[in-house]
Amino acid sequence: MTQQSTDFSDLPRNPQGIKPKYIALIPAAGVGARMAANIPKQYLDLAGKSVLQRTVDCFLSCPQIDQIFVAVSAEDAFIDDALAEHQKLTVLNCGGETRRDTVQNGLEVIRNYSHYQDHDLVLVHDAARPGLTPALVTKLIEAVGDDVNGGLLALPVVDTVKRSVAGQVETIDRTNLWLAQTPQMFSLGLLSRALEMAIVVTDEASAIETIGYRPKLVEGAMRNRKLTVPEDLEFLHLFFRDL
Repeated sequence: MTQQSTDFSDLPRNPQGIKPKYIALIPAAGVGARMAANIPKQYLDLAGKSVLQRTVDCFLSCPQIDQIFVAVSAEDAFIDDALAEHQKLTVLNCGGETRRDTVQNGLEVIRNYSHYQDHDLVLVHDAARPGLTPALVTKLIEAVGDDVNGGLLALPVVDTVKRSVAGQVETIDRTNLWLAQTPQMFSLGLLSRALEMAIVVTDEASAIETIGYRPKLVEGAMRNRKLTVPEDLEFLHLFFRDL
């Protein structure tokens, strides 16, 4: 993907001495086809609560988080039963065709709130990563600090990596390879601008990278894996079965 050198000097800077607000944005408009379930994977049961509720519960336990926004599709038929109401939780019916579209739409709504400014920080987190913990959120916030590049949780690759092309297998050097996780944390204004410019991206960090920034990688945890296939749900039950 081509990187662009872009001047964002017009973006508002965080006033000296004023702490930014931290906002959680959870895109939850996907259908999770690989789970082969009859409902979207974020609404599957995980030890008595929906996967999405487990994800939201983590952020509700984080004192740093000012507000949590969950972005769902306009025709979502499950959200009312899947989430308990809370004063720090807002559901946005702004889901798009892709994850990028959903996040961009959510950011646009948040930026229209007079309560938030472009220098505030948004933590975008997958709805289907319910294993996130407040300790991991705190670790990310503290590790990134006021770095304008932002950052994300990730895991260094520890297994041997193979690549297969047309039946030809080769081993790839795993040195310096990481598996991206979420949350991915960037300033509200910068991320919104980056997503406007980067049309085809798989996560927020890749959009930031295309405009010349270098997000910081902060080591996450295996329990923060994404729910993708049925076996993942079995793994995640290990962390919630006694709750």
